[in-house]
Amino acid sequence: MSDALLRRLTGAAVIANLVGQVLIVVTGGAVRLTGSGLGCSTWPQCEPGSFTPVFHEAMGMHVFVEFGNRMIGVLLGLVGIALAVLTTLAVRRLGRSEDVSWLAYGVLVGVVLQGVVGGVSVRLDLHPGIVGSHFLLSGALLVLSTLLAVRWFEGDGARRLLGGRTLRSVAAVVALLAVVVVVLGVVVTGAGPHSGDDEVGYRFAVDPYLVARMHAAAVWLFLVTQVALLVAAARTRPVLPALRRWSLVLLAVTLAQGLIGYVQFFTGLPELLVGAHMLGAALLIVATTRTVLTLRTREPEVVEQPRRPAAATAD
Repeated sequence: MSDALLRRLTGAAVIANLVGQVLIVVTGGAVRLTGSGLGCSTWPQCEPGSFTPVFHEAMGMHVFVEFGNRMIGVLLGLVGIALAVLTTLAVRRLGRSEDVSWLAYGVLVGVVLQGVVGGVSVRLDLHPGIVGSHFLLSGALLVLSTLLAVRWFEGDGARRLLGGRTLRSVAAVVALLAVVVVVLGVVVTGAGPHSGDDEVGYRFAVDPYLVARMHAAAVWLFLVTQVALLVAAARTRPVLPALRRWSLVLLAVTLAQGLIGYVQFFTGLPELLVGAHMLGAALLIVATTRTVLTLRTREPEVVEQPRRPAAATAD
């Protein structure tokens, strides 16, 4: 394999992993919203004695939805293995920094943990705490995958922080509030009607309306902090175009999420809107991570030119 092919394959695997991490949030949401959480009755097999669905007249769509989500998880595992191998080769052959391969190994470990958590959730009849941790682990994998993508494509020059202390502090608050918003969103979903199965599954013993209001308040605070970040970025010199661009993307995603959240709340949580909200949550995590990462950059790498042999002198 040539060095150029290694770079292309690794870049493609990095992007495929990030897209796949968003996709599995969507398919996991489909499992939950169609009541297919126990479509496969056991784990790691789908049915006792079979890793694939057992066809019979009484089977419905639930088994296919759940089994399809599991297959997406398997594909992500294969992508994770490929990432680990390719980034290791990139470190050895291309001289890339070792943190690139460590991030790839972190993604692979996270995907394996996701499978374990999924199995535990099935065996515990979709306990809301386990199901919620399933999504939170996906959130961590989205952060890790976004960081890996940025690290791979930015190169390995010397790292330099951008902006002043105030700007970086506001960005840190934005990131912290994103965590609060996502965690409260998980609690709201865990207190709502979508347990993941039509007959089995119980909810968090909290007031869903109170938690929903807390979630909404956190989102409003999140929005205010984003505006503060945009104002601080506008006053920063030199101009940081990447920060402005990604801050606007994050603001747009958050506004769309807020709109969907309010509409789904006042319309009885229709499955399609809840699914769109879950997709929006994944995109919000990616956008927040990418926004924060614009506050550091890598200097252009210095490529040493081979020395020319000294001209021969006449005797």
